[in-house]
Amino acid sequence: MSQALQLYTYWRSSAAYRVRIGLNLKGLAHDLLPVHLVRDGGQQHAAEYVALNPQHLVPTLRHGDQVLTQSMAILEYLDEVFPDTPLLPAPALARARVRALAQVVGCDIHPLNNLRVMQYLERTVEAEAARREEWTRHWMREGFAALETLLAGHPDTGDFCHGDTPGLADCCLVPQLYNAHRFGVDLAPYPTLRRIEQACLALPAFDRARPERQPDAQ
Repeated sequence: MSQALQLYTYWRSSAAYRVRIGLNLKGLAHDLLPVHLVRDGGQQHAAEYVALNPQHLVPTLRHGDQVLTQSMAILEYLDEVFPDTPLLPAPALARARVRALAQVVGCDIHPLNNLRVMQYLERTVEAEAARREEWTRHWMREGFAALETLLAGHPDTGDFCHGDTPGLADCCLVPQLYNAHRFGVDLAPYPTLRRIEQACLALPAFDRARPERQPDAQ
């Protein structure tokens, strides 16, 4: 397929950050279309955007006339349609391992500390800022402890989460660690995660995807 790729993104969205990394790793040219999640009451709630993504979330990917949502589905779609520089390894067992590592972040850590959850805790539960931040740190620590155990000493862990080539799990891990730094999570108990993060951020594909390097960075 030769249609243009357009990514609706927000600079500090970890889900959009994952997809930016994946696009960069695969060397796919794409346009970034910022959707500010706070300004104007949240541009993701505008009718024009909701017509694309009924969940009021980023990222959304346009590929020609096709519209895709959900970062994990987008990344696997890109891997299938653009198989060069794969994000998933070939053997079925290895693919299952990488998906499991990615889903610790995508299914178990991130959903509990994303923006709409934090806004609900603030506006509806009326939890004060200190309690909201401790909520965020608690669920990150729970997930990171599991990831550290899954990665440390495993024979398939290399420079990156799986082997010596970055892939889907690394696309998910690095944005979540960015959030951890932002919320002041002590990462000393997770030396394997910190080592992999440094290996990733040394690569141009990850460096270009950093939130502070995005055109809509605030």
